[in-house]
This record gives sequence, structure tokens and C-alpha cells, in this order.
Amino acid sequence: MEYAGSSLEMGDGVSDASSVDNGVNSICRGRWSEMVFKKAPQIVVLALERQVFDFLGYQWAPILANFFHIIIVILGLFGTIQYRPRYIVVYTVWAALWVAWNVFIICFYLDVGGLSKDSDLLTFNISAHRSWWSEHGPGCVRREVPQAPRVHTTESHAYITVMGCLMDYQYIEVMHSGTQILVALLGFVYACYVVSAITEEEDSFDFIGGFDPFPLYHVNEKPSHLLLKPMYLST
Repeated sequence: MEYAGSSLEMGDGVSDASSVDNGVNSICRGRWSEMVFKKAPQIVVLALERQVFDFLGYQWAPILANFFHIIIVILGLFGTIQYRPRYIVVYTVWAALWVAWNVFIICFYLDVGGLSKDSDLLTFNISAHRSWWSEHGPGCVRREVPQAPRVHTTESHAYITVMGCLMDYQYIEVMHSGTQILVALLGFVYACYVVSAITEEEDSFDFIGGFDPFPLYHVNEKPSHLLLKPMYLST
């Protein structure tokens, strides 16, 4: 009877730990989900906005970078909602790389470090396209001057002149990159905070078996027939 009583008490302890574990999971996931839904729209909208204008300007290098950025952002959001710290760490590393990439873009458009905004680096030397903002910036007037009739080419080209722009296109690109850097830094700090909070929650509830894949009680989990097996002593 003593064995049966101890086994029943142990069963109650396991069920209590399981219920506490489920409660903590629900609270933590609700907290992270609420924080994600407040910050996620800003990051996603800015990433998509950057991708659209790079597509319009045929900037192939930024297009690829933006594509990976969107994928990693989605992965980080999934990791936060599903309580997966490893995915959040991946986003944290990418946020640092994203900051470095946007610093490079700023240097490119400001002609810093031997870079030149007039080069075809961002288009992989495939085309001579420039930023979409170079012809469609605020206040810009775009005029096309056709080629002289005596010039015969296989394709019809036109010389384009842009006048009256209120702001040079390179400064618009710099503002875009600066915004991306600011958002990436905020995302980096937020991701570090989430990973730290998840780790603290795991450590604080390990003593009851919460979040531990091998709970405290797994050592004593044995079949009931072993716990209730009678013992006979010879006299």
C-alpha cells in the first residue's frame, strides 16, 4: 500500500507539472504573439516597399537581397510565434548583415570608398538602368527626345532628360537605406530581448519539468506492476 500511495502522489506531481508547463507556454506564447503583431507589419511593409521600387529600377542585386530579407523576416516571425529561439537567432544574424548591406548602399550612392552611383554594379553589368527615383522622383519632369532619323539601329531608343527634381535620387535612396538600418537595429534589439526572455523562462521553470524534454520525474516513471510488486521475506 505504501508503494501504491507513493506512485499516486508521483502521478499527481507529474500532472501538476504538466498543467503548469502548459499554462506557462500559453502565457509566453500569447506575450510574444502580441509583441510580434505590433512590430511585424512595419518590417514587412518596408521590405515589400523596397522590393517594389528596386524591381521598377531593375536593380538586380538589391532585388536578390530584398528577397532573402523577406524570407528571413518571415522565418523570424514564425520562430517568435511558435516559440523557436533558433529561428529568432537566424533573424538576429541576418539583421546585422542587413545593416551592413544598407551601409554599402549608402556608400554606393554617395560615391564613398571608391564606389560610384553611375556604375552598373547593382545591375550586375547586365543593363544600364539606374534607380527608379532618378526619373520619377518628387517634382521630376521626364522628357524623351527621339533619335535623329538618319541614325539606324535595330532597336528604337530615346534620350531621356529629367528636370525640376526637388531632391536628387541618390538622397532618396540614402533615406530608404537609413530607414532600413533603423528598423533592422530595432529588430535586432527586439530579437535579442525575445531570445533572452525565452531562455530565462526556460531556466525558471526547469525545476518543475517545464520546457525540459526530460522532466525531473522521468527517472521514477516505471510500469505500475513494478511499483506494486509485493515483496516476501523469508523467515
